[in-house]
Amino acid sequence: MMGSRLQTTAMFQYFCLDDWVPADHLLRAIDRHIDLRPIREQLRPLYSEIGRPSIDPEILLRILLIGYLYGITSERRLLDEVGMNLAYRWFTGLGFDQSMPDHSTFSKNRHGRFRDSSVFRDLFETIVQQCVNVGLVQGERLSVDGTVIAADASSKSRVSREQLPEAAKVSRTLREYLVEVETANPTPSSENQSPSADSGKISSSDPDATWATKGGVPAQLSYYDNYLIDNESNIILDVEATPARFSQEVAAARTMVERVEATFAIEPQSLGADKAYGSGEFLAWLLNRDIAPHIRVIDRTRQNAEFFTRDDFVFEPEINAYRCPTGKLLTYRGIGRASRVYTYNASPKDCAACPLKSLCTAGRGRRLVVNFDEPARQRTKELCGTEAYWRSWRERKKVEVLFAELKTVIKLRRFRLRRLWNVAEQTLMAATAQNIRRLIRFFATPAPEPA
Repeated sequence: MMGSRLQTTAMFQYFCLDDWVPADHLLRAIDRHIDLRPIREQLRPLYSEIGRPSIDPEILLRILLIGYLYGITSERRLLDEVGMNLAYRWFTGLGFDQSMPDHSTFSKNRHGRFRDSSVFRDLFETIVQQCVNVGLVQGERLSVDGTVIAADASSKSRVSREQLPEAAKVSRTLREYLVEVETANPTPSSENQSPSADSGKISSSDPDATWATKGGVPAQLSYYDNYLIDNESNIILDVEATPARFSQEVAAARTMVERVEATFAIEPQSLGADKAYGSGEFLAWLLNRDIAPHIRVIDRTRQNAEFFTRDDFVFEPEINAYRCPTGKLLTYRGIGRASRVYTYNASPKDCAACPLKSLCTAGRGRRLVVNFDEPARQRTKELCGTEAYWRSWRERKKVEVLFAELKTVIKLRRFRLRRLWNVAEQTLMAATAQNIRRLIRFFATPAPEPA
């Protein structure tokens, strides 16, 4: 006999939320293994001792974390989902009869307490420290890379620097930006400018965003999301949001390596990266910290294929000179401090009588420009053929896996908040969600049985 749908409403129902959350649910595992209560103590100084009790900040962070774990990018939709999903309600600690916070609560805290604290970085580092404590992170072989993520700003919002005062009259964001620049540089000069102040156009919607492209992506207003990862476990050890400038990638790499060493007492043995990180200055910085740079060196000596390259000249340290293929000397002439180079020149008389001049120079005499960090460049080239280098080369592709997960699973293809500090919040929370998934997977993996 075919049944029929009978919809009845009971006057009283006995309901236990815990009974409706599966034992193997991701949020149940997170609640079991990760303690978020210390966040309340870190934020306590930012709350008054009197007045009406606020919403528990731990609840707000748990709600935000759900959004990043399940790729819910809208905060309004996130609150709707938490209100309807029993597992989400259970994870936040809100009872079945309790109402959801208003979406404006997030904005109020983001522009107030959260902005005045390091709560998002503290949460991220708490998870990384737990990964270190349980032995998930080895910390010997690291990789670094950055990906371009679109800013929440249209290309039509870009205005020239001359138009900034006029545009600021109708843009609160731009007014705040100009105040920041003026505060940082009360007497602007060519050597003392805000890093956000491009010589070109600036977005009136998000002045920190930069017009940039990378890897075939069309030019757009965007930011860099930089990751430093542990090759063994694929755990993100640090994350740094920066304007989308190539120079910021290397600066972010330095910041992240220093912070990881100081925060987690990790002593990396090698760092893998692509050629964008192959400047002599960065390579020397790594070698000075006893970190092997498994990076392709940026080499501009072969840009002119018609002439001998610097590798064809032999350096003689006893006399601080180079000897050319025919045995003539190129003597030291001076230093270019701005470009960080040493200059060596050959005698025009020697070059005029040289039978190989057509293979060496089109000028009167050959000139060699040698980078300050040439020893570091040569040492890095020696490492490029080693088995350790090729291992790092294979493993650093794991960063791309994390970036793909970031954009497809967490759905952070475009930032929904503006300004660099808000972008940093999103990158930290996204990386936290990625690490939590790997940490929970580690706990769920049964330990190998003893032989």
